[in-house]
Amino acid sequence: MPNSRPRICVVGSSNIDLTFRTSRLPRPGETLAGQAFQLGYGGKGANQAVMAARLGAQVTMISRVGRDVFGEGTLRNFRENGIDTTHVRTDEDRHSGVASIVVDDAAQNCIIVAAGANAALSPQDVREAAPAIQSADIVLCQLEVPVETVIETFRLGRSAQKILNPAPAQRLPSELLQVTDICVPNETELERLTDRTLQSLEDIEQAARLLLRSGPQTVIVTVGARGALIANSDGAELIPGPAVKAIDTTGAGDAFIGSLAVFLAEGERLVEAVRLANAAAALSVTRLGTQASFPTRMEVDALSKFV
Repeated sequence: MPNSRPRICVVGSSNIDLTFRTSRLPRPGETLAGQAFQLGYGGKGANQAVMAARLGAQVTMISRVGRDVFGEGTLRNFRENGIDTTHVRTDEDRHSGVASIVVDDAAQNCIIVAAGANAALSPQDVREAAPAIQSADIVLCQLEVPVETVIETFRLGRSAQKILNPAPAQRLPSELLQVTDICVPNETELERLTDRTLQSLEDIEQAARLLLRSGPQTVIVTVGARGALIANSDGAELIPGPAVKAIDTTGAGDAFIGSLAVFLAEGERLVEAVRLANAAAALSVTRLGTQASFPTRMEVDALSKFV
């Protein structure tokens, strides 16, 4: 039986998302009329924390926000989602993180992020939050905060299962990959991590196997509507995603990872946890927005019965 209320600690970014809907993405120097606008809460770390909390986990967030209206709203949003904000610091010198997102009618997006206070989240911040990290079942990190902060987090979280979302794409020090249990890149991130061009599922599998040799025990590659490919010492397997009509793919990867953490912490087998996380991600793309699109436990359970 799944464990009750798994403990998830997320160390990462908190942003305000300014999302614009247009018929197509603009070309350089071009101004387009927007069809819709939405202001919401985002940041990879915050998104994954909210998704995990929405599925019933006990979630602690370690992050930084600015002393501004966006920071105040972010803290309020965390609390409304039942997330422990004890270790969300207010930065006196930097603005809150902001992301400008443009989504077209094909559900494709382009994003510009100004990191602000996220860039100041330090190894000392996570050392001061060590009890929250060390008592977690799973620790989640991404790369919208300094890499040295992520490394320190995983050093402290020795007893927890450590999941790294290597986004945004960049080359990583071997030290980080060696202390990562599960690495969850998308195709672009996997290309960057392995210096390979990926054109087929076979290419993706080979690159995932290459990444495994760098340290992670498991690599899970999200491949959009096709689902997710698992690679570990047992082999490689594609877990298909449910077929849905996509409206906005923003945040789908975060919905997948936040859900994956919960299902693994509840004791699900890896393949089943990925199948359920695929369902959560699929539901998220059927709605506009990021956290606003994330499904409830009841919705995930309902869709997963049909896939």
